[in-house]
This record gives sequence, structure tokens and C-alpha cells, in this order.
Amino acid sequence: MNTPDPAPVLDLVEAFRRSKTMFTALALGVFDRLHEASSPAAALAEAMGTHADATERLLEACAALGLLEKREGRYSNQPVAEAYLWSGSPRTLAGYIQYSERVLYPMWAHLDSAIREGTHRWGAAFGLEGPIFNHFFRTPEAQREFLRGMHGFGMLSSPPVVSAFDLSRFHTIADLGGGTGHLAMAACERYPALRGIVFDLPGPAAIAREHVALSPASERIQVVAGNFFEDDLPSADLYAMGRILHDWTEEKIAALLASIVRKLPPGGGLLVAEKLLHEDGVGPLAANMQSLNMLICTEGKERSLGDYARLLRQAGFVSVEGCRTRAPLDAVLALKG
Repeated sequence: MNTPDPAPVLDLVEAFRRSKTMFTALALGVFDRLHEASSPAAALAEAMGTHADATERLLEACAALGLLEKREGRYSNQPVAEAYLWSGSPRTLAGYIQYSERVLYPMWAHLDSAIREGTHRWGAAFGLEGPIFNHFFRTPEAQREFLRGMHGFGMLSSPPVVSAFDLSRFHTIADLGGGTGHLAMAACERYPALRGIVFDLPGPAAIAREHVALSPASERIQVVAGNFFEDDLPSADLYAMGRILHDWTEEKIAALLASIVRKLPPGGGLLVAEKLLHEDGVGPLAANMQSLNMLICTEGKERSLGDYARLLRQAGFVSVEGCRTRAPLDAVLALKG
């Protein structure tokens, strides 16, 4: 009998070590400091107020991970760190990485009890109860950090999502829970005749205005404050929701879809951006991991195209198409009859 290769198990044993290495380097400001200039380990340790030998081990590990380059005793950022780990980059994921370390990392420590009880772990990790997004937006600083992280993901996912289908037939896209406005911006930048609306709570809406102002399509994009569960939706012939439906129960999804169908004209559409599971629920791995993350954080979960098609058709949509984008999010387009 052949002995199975232990590599998958050993890789998972060490996986959290790699994550924590990146988390720590970012939290200490390594990538921001090395953006300014390359540095030997001793000088960087002195600037950060850290132990010299321990700092060198951290930098060597980051170099082994492909985040830094070591040349003649000096460390510098690799291009991937400049793009996604330097806080000043327009594509930075620093906000989401900080959120992952400070919020998700402690909550995932309670995955076992989440599996036993089937509920989120805000209470277990932080002693917090109540609506989920009260925790994401518990302070203006936490809100900005969370949305900044989501903007980084949006810069990766929104252009492929709005390119997945021909949206040129539509006149106005309203992105519900649109965060920083990255999806509406991507759509309006791709389709010159399209007008956009970013619809979100007052706090995110204020941050969205800052981002929208930087878009070349800014004159065609409006930001409107509101709650999509409680307020009248802005008029549009195409609604969009990115990383929204996976937050909620089927009952709340049904209520939200009913509101959208009521507002849509015949032939109007809904563009959904989510990570799609395979129909048997096994894979892609990122979708399975995100589904567990939804268990930890929210009331929702990830779903397959078939799951979304069922929910959308029950709400009154007659045509549902899906597209795997190879980006962090896939795309679903549903049309009203």
C-alpha cells in the first residue's frame, strides 16, 4: 500500500503562519517604509523600534513569500507588495488585511463553536451582539478601514464583473450597498452612455463621494444615501449588488429581490457579483472558505448559480445567466420579463 503524500496536510498546518507573517509586516509598517527606500534589516528595526534579529527573520520570511526582495543585505518591496500592501497604492488591500487580522483572525478561532451552533461569532470573540454591520461600522475609523479594504477587492473584481455581459442596453445602473462605488465606476467607465447611482448607508455614501470624484465618469455617477431594506430604491433599469446577497438569509434576500422587481421596468436587469460555488457545493476553494467566513461573520453563505437562479426566478426574474470571471467575484445577470 502506497503512503499518501502528506504535503496537503503539512501545508495547512503552516498556512496560518504565512498569513500572520504578512499581517505582522503590514501592521509594523514594513511595506510603507520600504516604499520610501530600500533598507538593511538593522536600520529598519531601529526605525520601527523592533528587535534587530527578530526583524531580520521577519524580512527574510517575507522575501521567501515573494513579498520582498533581498539584495546585498538590503530589502525592498516586490511589485506585488507595492501594488497591494503599500497603503498609498490605489489598489491597496491593506485595509482588508488589517480587518482580517484584527477582526476575522480572532473570530475564526471560534469556528468550532460556530459549526456547533450555526451562528456568527461576534459575541464569542468580542462580546458584541446586534446587527452584523453595526460591528463592521462600529466607529468611523473602523468603517473607513473596512470600506477601504473592500475597495481594493473591488478594483480587482468589478471590471471583470461589468465585462461579463453586454450591459450597453441599459441606461442607469444603481449599485445597492455600493460601498466606495467601485462597481458603478467600473460600469460607467466601460459604457460611456451609462449613468450610475451608488446607494448605501450615510457613512459609506460619504466615503463613496470621495472615490467617485476621482473617476473619469464622475459626472455620470450620483451617490444617494439610504437603506435598501427600509427606503425606496432609486429608479434604474439595472440594479447591481456586489457581496450583498451572501450576507443574508433567504427570507431577507426574498424581501430585497421583491423590492427590486417592483422598481424594475420590463426588461430591466439585476447584476449580482458573488463568488459562485460549484453545483455540488465542493469548490472553488475560495468560495468554500468564504462560505465559512460568512458563517463566522453574518447570517448568510455562498451559493451556486443554481441556488441564485432559484431565488431570482422565485422573485419574478425570467432569465438568469452566470459567468465565472476568474476574478475574486463571479457575475450573474437576471432579467425581468
